[in-house]
Amino acid sequence: MKDMVRLGIVGVGNMGFAHINNIIAGKCPELAVTAVADVNPDRLRHISEKLPGVSCFLTAEEMFDSGLIDAALIATPHYFHPELAISCMRRGIHVMVEKPAGVYTKQVHQMNALAEEGKVVFGVMFNQRTDPLYQKMREIVQSGELGAIRRVSWIITDWYRPQAYYDSGSWRATWSGEGGGVLLNQCPHNLDLLQWICGLPVKVEAHLHYGKWHAIEVEDDVSAYFEFENGATGTFITSTGDVPGSNRFEIAFDGGKLLAEGGKLVLWKLSRTEPKFSAENKIPFGVPEAEEIQVEISGEPSQHPGVLNAFAAAILHGEPLIANGIEGIKGLSLSNAMHLSSWTGNPVSLPFDDELFYAELMKRVESSRCKTNVSEILADTEGTY
Repeated sequence: MKDMVRLGIVGVGNMGFAHINNIIAGKCPELAVTAVADVNPDRLRHISEKLPGVSCFLTAEEMFDSGLIDAALIATPHYFHPELAISCMRRGIHVMVEKPAGVYTKQVHQMNALAEEGKVVFGVMFNQRTDPLYQKMREIVQSGELGAIRRVSWIITDWYRPQAYYDSGSWRATWSGEGGGVLLNQCPHNLDLLQWICGLPVKVEAHLHYGKWHAIEVEDDVSAYFEFENGATGTFITSTGDVPGSNRFEIAFDGGKLLAEGGKLVLWKLSRTEPKFSAENKIPFGVPEAEEIQVEISGEPSQHPGVLNAFAAAILHGEPLIANGIEGIKGLSLSNAMHLSSWTGNPVSLPFDDELFYAELMKRVESSRCKTNVSEILADTEGTY
């Protein structure tokens, strides 16, 4: 049995470099970077100078056919994630995809089918699932100790980006290059966590503003409303234009409340559940007593190295992934539903019509503008991102 996975990285921009740094720093002991692929020769020269033992390729297919890798990490612009992952799967190469798994759910369903058929490991880089705070929230929700969920509210506006960010890549913030804005670039982690902790809603209604705060063609301001199967409701608000931004995730239950904010988790536990109190109470302005508890959070998030270590362990030892390809569909379903609601002006029920979403997206891709005011930043493998 092998004791090391030979990893090839497709796309050595900021995230690709960050993964390389983590691996060469010894944070992923069962992974070795043996090859990289990128269409930019300058990036490959940069890698050759820093890591002379790593093979460099101008196309992903050359790297996939080189025999130098057992697994690939896809860190390219979004639209390339599915086609590159599928190329791996058809060659029997295990694959880890940066978020999002794809731009539309139709693609990700195909990816999962091929991964199962080819018996390859298919993971998605949902590194925020390694955060002990969100793990604790999920544990409390799933334990049922606070009863049924009533309301979910996440204000996540600390994704501020200046115009220079959008001007740093020709693919950024375009329908043809990225397939969406804040929902598809910054918020896949938040949408994944929301559904991972609370479950998927059954209905979504969203209002999106396109280029409200920046000279871009995709959304940079979002307000969405959810309905869940048990009757609970939810809101999700995000933007890349707020300074300072907020990150406040609140879940109300029959028996209390959870609040995650500022890196802390607070729990309020009612003496009696609200339905029970309301039925038994005889005082017109009565309120059930609530105990406020600062929830202890222990440990540090393992982040990207943790996801990659689980990926290697899945390949070598059959251990579970942090997030598999099936999980990649769920958060993407939320962002796709928000876009579709905005485009049609109607609420969207989940699961929605994959073909309708694809048709509406392609309308916007066809009219997408080509960006020429690009000032690409070449990351340094020894720098920070």
